[in-house]
Amino acid sequence: MRIAELSRQAGVPVPTIKFYLREGLLPAGELSSPNQARYDEQHLRRLRLIRALVDTARLPIAAIRSVLKEIDEPDAELHHVLGRALADTLTPRGPADSAARRRVAEMVERRGWHASPDSPAAQTVAEVLTALEELGVGDLGEKLDEFAAAAEQIADIDLAAVNRRTTVEDVVYASVVGTILGDRLHTGLRRMAHENASASTFGFDPARHSEDPC
Repeated sequence: MRIAELSRQAGVPVPTIKFYLREGLLPAGELSSPNQARYDEQHLRRLRLIRALVDTARLPIAAIRSVLKEIDEPDAELHHVLGRALADTLTPRGPADSAARRRVAEMVERRGWHASPDSPAAQTVAEVLTALEELGVGDLGEKLDEFAAAAEQIADIDLAAVNRRTTVEDVVYASVVGTILGDRLHTGLRRMAHENASASTFGFDPARHSEDPC
């Protein structure tokens, strides 16, 4: 297919596709003439992945480049591949005090997790615990182990689904995509569950909430 058809099927504008080509995110097509290239289903699959990472996961180009590199060049050590692929997808944004970092490390040890307390994910958890204390709602952080238990269940579901793949490439692809987009999925579901729990806890009056958006 030509770039116009690739654009139509993927729902990505041609100028954006050309940008991805220049950035090396999308492999070049096969030249059919000096000024024309043809693209195939693999290009379409990659373009849809890039679009999801940009639009849904909202990752920066640098992080997407790292993710795609690991997808394209997987090795036998899947655990390390996934760790590298996901390392740039979660960036700590604020300070975390030593007490919060210690609590995270203790939680990791207490639960027997094979997870580094110095990873970006662990640093992010410590930052949140620090912010909760500063905002006067540190009691929410006291539920850390309960949140961790729920996260374990989600991780088990994720890996059980991924483990049905038969090749290293497919496992890496599904794991990375599922984890990154799963973050958005879990956030949306958690907000919906909060809405439901709030209605049950604090009461819900249907007469005050019309389904008519107008």
